[in-house]
Amino acid sequence: MNNAPPASPFDLKNIRYFIAFRVFFNSRFYYPVFTILFLDFGLTIEQFALLNVAWAATIVVLEVPSGAMADVIGRRRLLVLTGTIMVFEIALLCFAPKGNTTLLFYIFLINRILSGTAEAAASGADEALAYDTLKEQGDEKDWGRVLEKQMRMQSLTRIIAMSMGAAVYDPDLLNRIAAWLGFDIHFSQSVTLRFPLFLTLAMAIIALFTTVKMKEVEGKTVSSEETMDTSKSSVVQAFRTTLQAGGWIVQTPFALMLIAGGVMFDHVIRMLGTLNSQYYRLIDLPEASFGLIGSGLAVLGLFIPRIALRFANEHSPLYNFILMSAATLVGLIGATFMIPIYGVFPIALLFCVINLNSFFISHYLNRIADSKQRATVLSFKGLSMNLAYGIIGVLYSFLIAAKRSAVFQKEPDVTGQILERLVFIKALSWFPGYFLLMFMLLAVLGVWILRRSSEHRTVG
Repeated sequence: MNNAPPASPFDLKNIRYFIAFRVFFNSRFYYPVFTILFLDFGLTIEQFALLNVAWAATIVVLEVPSGAMADVIGRRRLLVLTGTIMVFEIALLCFAPKGNTTLLFYIFLINRILSGTAEAAASGADEALAYDTLKEQGDEKDWGRVLEKQMRMQSLTRIIAMSMGAAVYDPDLLNRIAAWLGFDIHFSQSVTLRFPLFLTLAMAIIALFTTVKMKEVEGKTVSSEETMDTSKSSVVQAFRTTLQAGGWIVQTPFALMLIAGGVMFDHVIRMLGTLNSQYYRLIDLPEASFGLIGSGLAVLGLFIPRIALRFANEHSPLYNFILMSAATLVGLIGATFMIPIYGVFPIALLFCVINLNSFFISHYLNRIADSKQRATVLSFKGLSMNLAYGIIGVLYSFLIAAKRSAVFQKEPDVTGQILERLVFIKALSWFPGYFLLMFMLLAVLGVWILRRSSEHRTVG
């Protein structure tokens, strides 16, 4: 019997299904119109903000427990549950009735909770299943190649989703296309606002199908009888696994610094990414270009994984960390100048950094994490990032309130959009200083924590 590993990691079915799941799970055609979609349904901006808080809170609460359950009951089972939840959460919006604002808010609230649950359940479990498959049936050193392929495929589909999602949402564009084709059809906004959702629902169904086709890695399978007999003990074991994984991270200097460094880049850049539509307006970009910009950034994502793989293989983690820190600082400082049109380039640089960050953390963390708790460790990473993102969101809201008060005291006649623009400009100037402070604190912490560790010198 020939037990030689396959010539390519992509010959393994679980690897192919992992890439497919990541692609279809993240192909959300409503992302380019995310905010206005909620508002066009009839919700207020305050309700939209509250719904996003519910989404983030759900992820924070369920992130680590879901990873622990994946390690206990099996990664495939949790991924099938994830795909099922995604189908339900998108279907809710596809068929949500308009008119009753109170009912609509609760439907969207259920959607946000389900969406957060699916995000938490998927985080870590899919990577753990794919990596363990590679470790058992192939060569774990090929993980970088798998990540490169997955990120490039995801970027390619993001280009399609960003372009099509914005296009099918625009009734004027669809009416012009229908007239050009000779069809006597008139689209209204109340109809087209569901088109991106229907496309996403199709992606959700395909994502669910890919999870059903996955196979649990040998030694991770749990029978139905075992599940029935040990349901209570599984919950206990899940929390035990959570504590063990948390203890391992604290006691493993390189793992601790990997997660801390990833959090530093992620929460700052994600916060600015949340505000990008307001930033684009201030650098004189028309709203019609926002979807094209998103697609353009996704094109960059086709090349970044290959660059990341080369840097991971040829340079140390410290070298990559310093390079990313310098690029982030340049990007944040560049954004504060708000150069008309060309101000999009600092955002593109920050987009590159956050993609490099995602690659490096997965590459290094999977190399050092034990298979038995890999999903839980990856969930700790996701939890840390979402928690930090929530914290900086609260800090930003306080900063906005303080800047608004200061601007109003100096210029009481300034109101409306002009006031909001001035406040945003002043708040944006704090980002480089905040990141530099985080970098210095992490550098000091890193020198102290890694002084007796050698993993960061050998893992690259």
